[in-house]
Amino acid sequence: MKKLLAEFIGTAWLVLGGCGSAVLAAAYPQLGIGFAGVALAFGLTVVTMAYAIGHISGCHLNPAVSIGLWIGGRFDKKDLIPYIIAQVLGAIAGAAILYFIASGKPGFEIGGFAANGYAEHSPGGYTMMSALIAEVLLTFFFLIIILGATHSKAPAGLAGLAIGLGLTLIHLVSIPVTNTSVNPARSTSQALFAEGGWALPQLWLFWVAPIVGAIIAGLVYKYISPEE
Repeated sequence: MKKLLAEFIGTAWLVLGGCGSAVLAAAYPQLGIGFAGVALAFGLTVVTMAYAIGHISGCHLNPAVSIGLWIGGRFDKKDLIPYIIAQVLGAIAGAAILYFIASGKPGFEIGGFAANGYAEHSPGGYTMMSALIAEVLLTFFFLIIILGATHSKAPAGLAGLAIGLGLTLIHLVSIPVTNTSVNPARSTSQALFAEGGWALPQLWLFWVAPIVGAIIAGLVYKYISPEE
């Protein structure tokens, strides 16, 4: 239960910090943080939680990460479903807090609420196929970074920094394509609140693509550098 509570808190922080930066600060007139600021915010949520709860739960914060670590032989199968449930619930809690804060502004309109999307709901108008390829490949590389940084032969104490910077880079590349998911829990939480009902029908892609990318990464890294 301590591990699950840690995952709940950590994923709530990821959504509140990452999506919160997009909803509250990215488009602020003249002083907004823009894409680069949002990318950095997501990376910082992972860095901070890696050192806060990494020793408790491993700081997955992401169903795709948990699945990739399981496939890679780094995570116990019996904990997989409980972790995913805790992550999704934590993400929803983070999104609910963000909604409560954001709705306190006069004239607030929920809009897309930093939800992930493709085609007409892609920030840059990218197609479903572009979104699918981006999410699979970027999740693949994210898991390669995680599996490498947490390997027993990797430099001790630096995993959180490498993983957080990796997530920052991923966002710098793909915010214009899909608003960047690589995390089904984060996508689910925002889809529940996005205005217009468009995000839920597109949510399947942001579960399927990250999980596929994570599975491939788990298999590849287990082959090239098995954990003895």
